[in-house]
Amino acid sequence: MLVSLARASVTNALGGPGVTVPVEPWLRERRATFVTLTQEGRLRGCIGSLHPTRTLGEDVVANAAAAALSDRRFSPLGREELGNVEMEVSLLSTPTLVLFGDEQDLLAQLRPGIDGLILESGGNRGTYLPQVWEQLREPRQFLASLMQKAGIPADTRLGRCKVWRYQAVKWRESELKTH
Repeated sequence: MLVSLARASVTNALGGPGVTVPVEPWLRERRATFVTLTQEGRLRGCIGSLHPTRTLGEDVVANAAAAALSDRRFSPLGREELGNVEMEVSLLSTPTLVLFGDEQDLLAQLRPGIDGLILESGGNRGTYLPQVWEQLREPRQFLASLMQKAGIPADTRLGRCKVWRYQAVKWRESELKTH
């Protein structure tokens, strides 16, 4: 249902019919989501919330439209692209602070493929969803890439950073169609 809601939101954002969030009680819970759009296996947009500030239904609708039109890394999605875009919705757990002494300690605590991370330092912040481990399997590489994404200088000691972890349950259109 969340993936269908994301597709309806993107369709609406591109001039299609309006979106109605079903009145299911679980869609009214405050939850944080990310909506990821891919095209031919490549990222086409990804926007989300790290903390629950809206209902689950509202969050998916807002993040799907933003992933299609407002991800600064990409031009807005065109109506003609909609049929070639795959939607994925990730439902996030509440982030928890990771306490660590040094880089080695942090690396030892990372759980590749399980944890998404939020990294913050000097007013800069970035996150990688747990599924990013599929491309960046080595923990040092994962952290270095996340630092770059967040705009944190590469020479910043990790001990000066704050790190949070979260988990995510994800649904992808192609996976739903094969079941």
